[in-house]
Amino acid sequence: MDKFLKLGLSEEVLKSLVGLGIEEPTDIQEKAIPEILNGKNVIGKAETGTGKTLAYLLPIIEKIDDSKNEMQAIILSPTHELGVQINNVLNDLKRGLGKKITSTTLVGSGNIKRQMEKLKNKPHILVGTTGRILELINKKKITTNTIKTIVIDEGDKLLDFINIKDVKSVVKSCPRDTQKLIFSATMNEKALENADELIGTSELIQAKAANKVNENIEHGYFQVELRDKIDFLRKLIHAIGDEKKIIVFINNSYNVHNVIQKLKYNKIEAVSLHGSDNKMERKKALQDFRSGKAKVLITSDVSARGLDIKGATHIVNLDIPMNSQNYLHRVGRVGRAGEKGFAYSLADYKEEKIIVKCERQLKIKIPRVYLYEGKIHETEVKKVSSNKNNSKKKSNLPKKVYKKR
Repeated sequence: MDKFLKLGLSEEVLKSLVGLGIEEPTDIQEKAIPEILNGKNVIGKAETGTGKTLAYLLPIIEKIDDSKNEMQAIILSPTHELGVQINNVLNDLKRGLGKKITSTTLVGSGNIKRQMEKLKNKPHILVGTTGRILELINKKKITTNTIKTIVIDEGDKLLDFINIKDVKSVVKSCPRDTQKLIFSATMNEKALENADELIGTSELIQAKAANKVNENIEHGYFQVELRDKIDFLRKLIHAIGDEKKIIVFINNSYNVHNVIQKLKYNKIEAVSLHGSDNKMERKKALQDFRSGKAKVLITSDVSARGLDIKGATHIVNLDIPMNSQNYLHRVGRVGRAGEKGFAYSLADYKEEKIIVKCERQLKIKIPRVYLYEGKIHETEVKKVSSNKNNSKKKSNLPKKVYKKR
């Protein structure tokens, strides 16, 4: 814990880490925590799984004055699930804490009357989706004049053209000297421009790029024409087996419910997480997948953010991820806790170049694999035509074939 103490955190706050088994800060935590404690505005870039959430939660907890019954921090999330996940981490920290810090989750699909009731107690930290928090600010249920820190988590999403207007409205409702923190795995040029405009002078902190893929994950791609992908997915799910749990990723280009219906027609229990689902539908989908009632979960990158899905064995990219970082985030859902994981992609000939790019940037091999007679093969299986003149059957064993891409 000495390294955390050197960052400026108190022993009281560090007690909260003991139960979580955390002993040393990650690179992003080591760089961001002192700046946040010093009151600086921060833009932090670090990959998923590098401890971004604790990088801002620990200094926020340190700075909360628990003697005051007032709202002191707002954390904005792009999705309901990520908001809940952040508050879960906060609750884990609070269990080992001496300070009496309160928090609540405010998400769009939640019951707004219950949320307004909770806000009467003036929780110190508010975690939620931008739209719902802005709605509650406009209803005068959130007292922004006491907010000392505002966090924009997953800044690449919240600072895009869809969300930036609401984010600006939330930030402008807070005092001018409110500390502003933006964290994200990736930030394109436009998002950085919006960030600079939003928070002004800031410290840009970038953690060392790990770009390291878990070695417990086996990768492969199938060459499949776009029109055949859903039918091929059905065959692949059967080949993977009944005892496995599969997360299927899309880029929102498919009609999710259409995919679900086709899978269910073929007696494959599948659920989905999609932007149009309400809170109860999302909760039930996750429960069914975690319990094993459904073996397939179909989701997008955004809908999956913040989800802690234990026990997933396979991920399938029905749509190829747009870049290598998204590929890294997706495959990170499997191969956890030393378990073997599998990542398969369905790519048409145009998408093969993205596979090659992911291989190069992530320094991994994603070989072409083949599906034949309900089994996955590392090499192409040549179909053997029956020959009545031959008394002996020809071998149909896989033959090593090397193909240029």
